Order: sequence, then C-alpha cells, then structure tokens
Amino acid sequence: MRGISSGWRRKLDARIGQALARGAVIPAHPLALTAERRLDERRQRTLTRYYIAAGAGGLAVGVHSTEFAIRDPRVGLFEPVLKLAAEEMDRADKTRLEPLIRIGGICGETAQATCEAQLLAELGYHAGLLSLAGFKNADDQALVDHCRRVAEIIPVVGFYLQPAAGGRILSYRFWREFAEIENVVAIKIAPFNRYQTLDVIRAVAESERPIALYTGNDDHIVMDLVTPFAFQIKGRKRELRIVGGLLGHWAVWTRKAVELLRDCHVAASNAESISPDLGR
Repeated sequence: MRGISSGWRRKLDARIGQALARGAVIPAHPLALTAERRLDERRQRTLTRYYIAAGAGGLAVGVHSTEFAIRDPRVGLFEPVLKLAAEEMDRADKTRLEPLIRIGGICGETAQATCEAQLLAELGYHAGLLSLAGFKNADDQALVDHCRRVAEIIPVVGFYLQPAAGGRILSYRFWREFAEIENVVAIKIAPFNRYQTLDVIRAVAESERPIALYTGNDDHIVMDLVTPFAFQIKGRKRELRIVGGLLGHWAVWTRKAVELLRDCHVAASNAESISPDLGR
C-alpha cells in the first residue's frame, strides 16, 4: 500500500465545492483500447479533450465506464489511466477561469479503497466516487466506518448503485449517518427507484449539510433535474434539488448534455418555464 503523501487533499478546494454545488455535467470517462485490447493512449487523451471541449464541468475516471478490471494487477491500468486524464485536465486548467472537477473511482474493501484514495489524492483528484458494491453483507455501521476511513484521505462522493448493476440496497439510516461525515461533499443517486432516491435526499435534508446531489438514474435524468424535493426539518421547510449528473449516458453527445443541464437549471428556477420538450 502507498504511504500517505504530505500533499494529499484533506478538504475540498472552495472553487470546486462551489462548482459542484451549482451543478455540472460530469461524464463517466470510458476506456479506449486498441484492437489488441491494450490501452490506446492517444485516443484516451482525445476522449478527455473532447469532454473538456464539449463543456463538461468535470470528469469521473476509474468508474464503471472506465472498466473496473483496470484495477487488476495483471492489467495494471488504474494509475496510468488516472494519470492520462489528470495530465489533460492540468493542461486545460491553465486556460480556464474555473478548474475542472476531478473525481476518481474508489472500490473494494477498506485496504484497497484507502490505497486508491491515496493515489487519487497524490494525482490531484478532488474527490473519490466511493462504491460499496464490495460490501454485500456488511451492516450499516461497518459501511459508515469504511466511508469514514476513506474520507480521512480524500473528499468523498457517495454512490447509491442499484442492485441490478452490482450494487446493494442502502438504508435511510445508513445515508443519514453517511451525510454527517465531514468530508462527504456530494452523492450520486442511481438506484432507479424513486423511494430509494427519497431516502438519500431526506437524509441530506435532515443533516442540513451542504452536500451536492447528482443523478445517475439513466431512465430519469430530466425529471431528477427539474423536481424540487421539500421536507419539514425542525418545523421549517427545506427544499433540495439534484443539481447535476455523473453519468455514463453523458459520455456521448456531451455538448447536448451540457445544453440539457442548462435548460433544466433554467426550468428549475421558474416552474412555469418548464417546456414539454425537456422530456423528449
């Protein structure tokens, strides 16, 4: 396991936090391979440049679209793929007014997850998208303890992955405790179940912490982005919205996704302006 670098990120950069809170298009970065199934570095870099040129607010690398198998020591592509994307984002940030949001995937049990978190921090990633798919039978407390360990190393984006895609059901109690972890900065909600989506949002509302909500519901993107979620918290109304998307769907036609998110933000600011065309 890597040693902890003195330059690791313990807190989220304020500008990144503001960008996350406003909402952004964050494509889940695919993996480019040659016909021989080797990393195609030129095309991998080209993909990153495409997302940046298309107006994406950030990138998620080492997540499902980049293929989990890159972590296998026999494949050995996890660090090289993360580095390629980081180098292209470094290049782009030199000419941008606002830095790109850099999110890397974190998987596995605690030993693996903390090692991956340290690598992300060393490579300049702002946060880790934390998958709990490896904890099929763990109880809520074990899950929360695991998340706290990772959050000691790098800001964490929670990930509610639907069981049909290899995830598991996560209780409201889990999300309520998860939302209290200081270094949790966002949650990607992808259970494909509206009641489970509400569990997450209600937990965040009750925590009263500034946690950005992102959709991963491929079948419900627009409705997630324009729907207000209102709760009575301690006798007063608190309304939350899902502000952006971290999606494999947005890894193609990304410019259109940027336009769609902009239109959804406009519609959400004025319910009377919601066009029927948004749902088509």
